[in-house]
Amino acid sequence: GPPAAPPAGSPPALKPHPIQGWTPDFIPKVLDDAPDQLNDELVPIPAASAIATAKALAAKEGLLTGISGGGTMWAALETAKTAPEGSVILAMLPDTGERYLSTPLFADIEADMNEEELEIATSTPSFQLVPGKEPVLAA
Repeated sequence: GPPAAPPAGSPPALKPHPIQGWTPDFIPKVLDDAPDQLNDELVPIPAASAIATAKALAAKEGLLTGISGGGTMWAALETAKTAPEGSVILAMLPDTGERYLSTPLFADIEADMNEEELEIATSTPSFQLVPGKEPVLAA
């Protein structure tokens, strides 16, 4: 027959997710130890949204973070949509995306610069890092 229903008050069923190093039921100790009034709600993060937001942070804001950082920012942006005017929303992104450059998170980004990126790289006369040329580091 069908599986038995979980007992009342059980946590929701755990599902796999793409955040490396975290179990599906991960709650940081700092949050677990926080007074209840500091935790308004837990926001489930869609995996695709976390990945897309991490990529957007890198491409549009120059913030290289991992999938967890993308998920954190996605939750902050979603929270901002319904927050009262004048609210202050803090989203901490304490990770760097450098460790994820060889993972599926950034697999669709070419290793070499394209023409547009080379044009940007040469647009600042006093500071240039162009492949195959000596760096320009003038003050």
